[in-house]
Amino acid sequence: MCDKPDVKEVESFDKSKLKKTVTQEKNSLPSKETIEQEKAAS
Repeated sequence: MCDKPDVKEVESFDKSKLKKTVTQEKNSLPSKETIEQEKAAS
């Protein structure tokens, strides 16, 4: 094994070939108000 990783592929990587994606939150955390309401309900 060598001490340094082979980064030739990373250096020549072309970001323009990547597709643009839109990130969507699937499981968003509850707000502080929601947490307080649930605490008060129990």
